[in-house]
Amino acid sequence: MQWKDLKAKLLAAGMVRLTGEPAGQYIALSAAGPGAGGNGAVFFAIGSHRVKLAISPASSIELVHRGGGTADLYVGDLIVSGNLLEPGFHCPDQAFITITGSCIFSCKYCSVPRIGGRRKTIAEIREMVESVRDRIHAISLTSGVLTSIEEEESYVLDVVKHLTSYNLPIGVSLYPTPSTPDRLRELGIVEVKFNLEAATPELFSRMCPGLDYDLLWQVLDRSVHLFAKNHVFSNVIIGLGETDEELEICIKKLTSHGVIPVLRPLNPVAGLAGIPRPTAERLKKIFIIHECALAEAGLDPRLALTMCTNCAGCDLVPGRDA
Repeated sequence: MQWKDLKAKLLAAGMVRLTGEPAGQYIALSAAGPGAGGNGAVFFAIGSHRVKLAISPASSIELVHRGGGTADLYVGDLIVSGNLLEPGFHCPDQAFITITGSCIFSCKYCSVPRIGGRRKTIAEIREMVESVRDRIHAISLTSGVLTSIEEEESYVLDVVKHLTSYNLPIGVSLYPTPSTPDRLRELGIVEVKFNLEAATPELFSRMCPGLDYDLLWQVLDRSVHLFAKNHVFSNVIIGLGETDEELEICIKKLTSHGVIPVLRPLNPVAGLAGIPRPTAERLKKIFIIHECALAEAGLDPRLALTMCTNCAGCDLVPGRDA
């Protein structure tokens, strides 16, 4: 089985049953997005390929840790040998840190408002980076919204000012104001991710009440001007109710604007609990559309320095998952 086919199957399942030797050092915890508040996840790798899977005792897929990071994956009759990757924070090779673990908005696919986590202090964030400095090549920041979009932006900017001394590429993803791209660029940020989340404005208004779809497009266009192609990204969730045709239109619009889409299979939690994850067949079909759209626009995800596209654990990424 080719890696792309295996990864699509694993992403469609989304979960793995972790057994064998203790594996605490390989478990990553999420404080933002659909995976927040769960039992953690592991990154399983074969060579340069990797996939992130949530840990669940109910999964039919078993991952047996043999010790020292060596592991065997059991998918039906298939046995695949590989390794567990030790995360920096949230993912391998990066300190991917959630600044504010709560949010005043209630996007239907997101667990953060229900969990109501706290905001990390700047001192805490610096300590986190220091603790993994010897095994990371980038810092990535994301955040909920504690009191207002404007106040959150101001706090994130303060955090960034205290992290630039590490001389590592920094990527940032947050809900923006119109001036967010300019302010981040002035501080030396190298990459940004502003998330459309839904393939159509109608779906966006249902999934993200109170947020502005048109503003996101405005900010994405400004970001490409400031950060250049291959360094601006936008999450689009697969499985919110969009058709393949609607998703293709969204993908091609993003790439034609110079934005790399991050196509994230739905994790059915929060207000979408019980909705099925996209199938492996659909993920592979969308992968081909994504691959062609990126090629036509001259975009290359392999050039990403930070955040999700650099990690490539949660999604099928053209150029990384051949």
